Amino acid sequence: MALGSAPVGQRFENPRELLGDRLKGVYRLLAEHGVRLFGDDYFADCYKNSRLGRPTVPARVLATVMVLQSLEGLSDQEAVDHLECDLRWQAAAGVDAGYRGFHPTVLVGQRNRLRASDRPKRFLEDTKVVAREAGVMRDRVRVLDSTPIYDAVSTQDTVTQLRSAIRKLLRALDGSPLAGRVRAALVRDDDYVGPGKPACDWDDREAREVLVDALVGDALAALAVLDGEVLIGPVGEAAELLALVAGQDVEQGDDGLFRIARKVARDRIISTVDPQARHGHKSRNRRFDGYKAHLSVDPDSELIDDVVVTPANIHDADAVHDLIAGHADDEVKPTVMGDSAYAGADTLDDLAQAGFDLIAKVPPASGRAGLFGKDDFTINLDADSVGCPAGHVVNIRRSPDGAGRADFAEHCAGCPSPERCTTSTKGRSVTIHPKEAILQRAKNAQADPEWQHAYRSTRPKVERKIAHFVRVAWGGRKARTRGRRRVATDVETRAAAINLARLVTLGVTFNGSQWATTTS
Repeated sequence: MALGSAPVGQRFENPRELLGDRLKGVYRLLAEHGVRLFGDDYFADCYKNSRLGRPTVPARVLATVMVLQSLEGLSDQEAVDHLECDLRWQAAAGVDAGYRGFHPTVLVGQRNRLRASDRPKRFLEDTKVVAREAGVMRDRVRVLDSTPIYDAVSTQDTVTQLRSAIRKLLRALDGSPLAGRVRAALVRDDDYVGPGKPACDWDDREAREVLVDALVGDALAALAVLDGEVLIGPVGEAAELLALVAGQDVEQGDDGLFRIARKVARDRIISTVDPQARHGHKSRNRRFDGYKAHLSVDPDSELIDDVVVTPANIHDADAVHDLIAGHADDEVKPTVMGDSAYAGADTLDDLAQAGFDLIAKVPPASGRAGLFGKDDFTINLDADSVGCPAGHVVNIRRSPDGAGRADFAEHCAGCPSPERCTTSTKGRSVTIHPKEAILQRAKNAQADPEWQHAYRSTRPKVERKIAHFVRVAWGGRKARTRGRRRVATDVETRAAAINLARLVTLGVTFNGSQWATTTS
């Protein structure tokens, strides 16, 4: 497919005219200003090697379908069907009522081109350009949070992953001189052609252990053949995957047999079909598999400023710098606001060093089972001492990295209420963070009523935006594709669609010379 141009004239069956005032919302915005938003050269950089004379689809039509597809949570086939049959879609895309749709795979190719371009987030970025020109998006505050994106594959057990990884390597080696050598090294009675688990008496523990050991043996034998070889492309990726799978869930016993380890690897691959998906959790009891979508929201306009997709096991704070990267060079940087996941001492310090003011609620250091917590002790960093609730004061013993510890053991024996402080026979101690001063400043600041009012009135807006982001109309939290970058393309397009809908609510339109609000 090559890049096309929008037709200059239209047939008399103009969907915009047929619908009249019944055309509302984002459909009307795109119908009236789609040419300005998605001009003929909108995707020109994605078609640098395009050949002339092939069937074409105008950029406006492609962009409109991609945005509305994300808005309504449709498959590629459903999106093309809507373009052919829904007058609102036809009006938004600027085509006539008799428009014949393109093949659904055109959308797949366009997403691939968009992802490989120099501006893969253009849909989202351009909604912000419109919002700033209209004066509805400000850079005063950015509120951060994340939400799960459930993967599009099934989580695999260890046996399935081992066999699948060997199969993937053999398919990648097909036709290579190394293929015969690898197959000759395999000792299991298995051609590794068909999918699924191998035959086994799963109720027999010894049989299961023999199977796991044999699979690991084949995996290690295959990797031994490839050791020292220059592996590139799919072969290198398959070999790397096999090495990771063979080492993450098994351990060798004293008898030399490999068995499934009674632990979960920290960065465990959960499926060979999507090796980038991971186990994740939003709370102690809420776990999920797949990815995280991290959002930065402008609370003034309730527009999404940026989105970042990470594997599910990445901590929220680790995505902060990517979320606010667009403001790194701003002369006046926005205040960053988030929940307690962003309130670590390192995050507070890093953002302060970068010139950002972070408002995040440092969780209280409460004690277990009703005992005194760290916050019940008086920490005096100027005197480098800690006072306990009973009035005893001890000095902090520092380690080379700046961390410290205050031990009250000598005072615990004569304490009138030791049962309220600790159950340890060695007495109570308080640990001091290397960046304790930063934590103490943050806790003192959040005790201010003005801080609390700003936090409670502003931060919930990101929760509402996430609710818009994951509602069923946009496909919920279920990923449609596999792989982090593919998921990210969908998430970025979804964020742009939500922003366009929000711009309509804010009354943004083009007044002939610039983007503005109807009230301006």
